[in-house]
Amino acid sequence: MPNILVVDDEAPIRETLKEILEYENFEVTLAENGEKAWQIIQKNDFDVVLCDVKMPGIDGVELLERVHAIKPETPVVMISGHGNVEMAIDSTKKGAFDFITKPPDLNRLLITLRNAIDRNNLVVETAVLKRKVAKTFDIIGETPTITKIKDTIEKVAPTEARVLITGENGTGKELVARWIHERSTRANNQLVEVNCASIPTELIESELFGHEKGSFTSAIKQRIGKFEQAHGGTLFLDEIGDMSMAAQAKVLRAIQEGRINRVGGDKEIKVDVRIVAATNKNLLEEIEKGNFRMDLYHRLSVILIHVPTLNERTDDIPLIADKFLKEICSENGLIEKSFSKDGYAALQEVNWTGNIRELRNVVERLVILSGKEITGDDVYMYSNPAQRGSDPFGVVDEYQTLQQFRDWAEKVFIERKLIQNNWNVAKTAGEIDIQRSHLYNKIDKYSLKRR
Repeated sequence: MPNILVVDDEAPIRETLKEILEYENFEVTLAENGEKAWQIIQKNDFDVVLCDVKMPGIDGVELLERVHAIKPETPVVMISGHGNVEMAIDSTKKGAFDFITKPPDLNRLLITLRNAIDRNNLVVETAVLKRKVAKTFDIIGETPTITKIKDTIEKVAPTEARVLITGENGTGKELVARWIHERSTRANNQLVEVNCASIPTELIESELFGHEKGSFTSAIKQRIGKFEQAHGGTLFLDEIGDMSMAAQAKVLRAIQEGRINRVGGDKEIKVDVRIVAATNKNLLEEIEKGNFRMDLYHRLSVILIHVPTLNERTDDIPLIADKFLKEICSENGLIEKSFSKDGYAALQEVNWTGNIRELRNVVERLVILSGKEITGDDVYMYSNPAQRGSDPFGVVDEYQTLQQFRDWAEKVFIERKLIQNNWNVAKTAGEIDIQRSHLYNKIDKYSLKRR
């Protein structure tokens, strides 16, 4: 039986809608205002929220934004006796499924609710199917270190223990975090990711905790932060070693008390999140330098998982390369290719400074430029053509014009720098001495994508 939440500050309207909808075999929950509705929504799931626009306190539009932030799959139908075109358009832009004026036409109301429920069912079914076929979430490898990581995840995931994942860029720390979430009791709720290195210091608190309208110059409306978005789920704090000391203090308080304050607000908001953090830095060294809080480190590192570099697990390279090979051939509609025995051996001899992320890029390059069987010579030619040494003109012979060669060299250079900087565009632009906007243009020109 579909479950509907009816939110309206007028008791006669609430009761009338309840009577009509229950007659049509809906299960109905009532809320007399936005505050009560928000409390109910955080603890329960509904097939549809039917919400009045004009209410004291938290009005319908603000409730819509909150629902959309933490449960974007839940359709919200707005209903108002003061309806106009502008209000309807504004509600739709903010995520409302539909807008109905009072008094509602019964047939239209029922059709809208059933359409919303059908849409919601499709969204849920699609999400389930995506999770079933999401091969990119596999942790591939049979070496002892990877086997130990998998065993640790199986033990830790069902608990509420906080996890700190360490390892170099490109080793798969995010993948470990996803495995933990997917195997946890919170898997049906969101995994919210925050890359602490890519957010300017002055915005990190707003990103994590949200802000109230008018709390600073550009705060033109209220914003729900990542902690609230992850309520009931998992918050993945990537590159936490780059977080400012001020933000660290607030994160520590949120972990200890399970409460946050939005920037510019004095109201405490209860949050229920599981924290999984990751870093490519040695946090103990950062503590000695005064860059990281020791108390926060101990809060985060209940369970420590270190992800080895690809050079430390070369026996896994054939398995990983095969997985990437099948994915890339399938994505591009190509006949499936294969590696020769010496092709695998050549991959194992490469110095993978970019780790698994670099390996995937190389396999994609090999799929495009090599024949049906990828040999050791192919790996030698295309794995790191800029550093061949013994054949410095091999890459030159592949291009007919100077402009083609320039484009190739520029693409390889930019892609490499982005990988080295964990796709921090601002940092990369400064390092290679071009404007950030120009770097974005180059990324679009060469269709570069973060793997």
